[in-house]
Amino acid sequence: MTAENPAQNAETTMILDGKAVASQIHSDLARGVQQLIAEGGRQPKLVAVLVGDNPASAAYVGSKARTCAKVGMAGETLRLSSDLTQESLESEIRRLNGDPEVDGILVQLPLPKHIDERRILELVAPEKDVDGFHPVNVGRLWTGEDCLAPATPSGIVEMLRRCDIPMAGRHAVIVGRSNIVGKPMAGLLLRESCTVTICHSRTRDLPAVCRNADILVAAVGRTAMVDASYVAEGAVVIDVGMNRVDDQDTVQRLYPDHEKRAALFAKKGYILTGDVDYHRVFDRASAITPVPGGVGPLTVAMVVANTLRASLRNQSRDIEIDL
Repeated sequence: MTAENPAQNAETTMILDGKAVASQIHSDLARGVQQLIAEGGRQPKLVAVLVGDNPASAAYVGSKARTCAKVGMAGETLRLSSDLTQESLESEIRRLNGDPEVDGILVQLPLPKHIDERRILELVAPEKDVDGFHPVNVGRLWTGEDCLAPATPSGIVEMLRRCDIPMAGRHAVIVGRSNIVGKPMAGLLLRESCTVTICHSRTRDLPAVCRNADILVAAVGRTAMVDASYVAEGAVVIDVGMNRVDDQDTVQRLYPDHEKRAALFAKKGYILTGDVDYHRVFDRASAITPVPGGVGPLTVAMVVANTLRASLRNQSRDIEIDL
């Protein structure tokens, strides 16, 4: 294993370190921005639209602004009241669409219940849709065209690539069929020449289907649902889940004799864990993502990467970035 490889060997199981991969991506993005500006281009700009005062949404938007600053891009947060009208929000989106200085627009979800979320997402100009949710980008993903793809599945593919985990010809099983992760994950893995199976709540004998996976992606939002019975010996396990556990018995069951987790629970009253029963799956996997610190850091990195891609297109610049 080279020093640049973010995968860390722990006995025979490789821990896929999302923070290290994200750091590599940040470095590549910073070089791209520096080259763009050196060649007479303008600084790329991302605008995140934050409606209301949801603390989790505000923290997530803040992390994107900080990452923009880290790589030399402009990151702005447009903060709007939770009681604004549908018409007012649409007007703001149209304004951003028409601003030539704005390369990326991100509408932080969820939106207030009185707002038509689908209508807002479809209003964002496809060429500025750094979340990759616009139907035009979705269609381009599935027809194999160049597009802005959703950040979380894009980050997973990038992590597998940078950790030298082969994808072509391997069987990937995705547990979860959401528009944000499951479906675009399938499309991106097909692009990498994987054979792909998507599972969901009505899949018969789900553990048996999952045991056929060379690459298993869990994205269902159910704490530790994927246990050892789901995982074939030597499979690569990607845990997209981020679940808050505030029950002490559950923490002790999932992390027996784990002093660090116990101390964190005692301090905060909760811990974050994934859809995979990490400690029971670990010895069966050839590689696995931890939670937190696995997939999460890649999502923000890839939103910023999409902003740079959008800026290069908007400015008609041909600069190679290793993404």
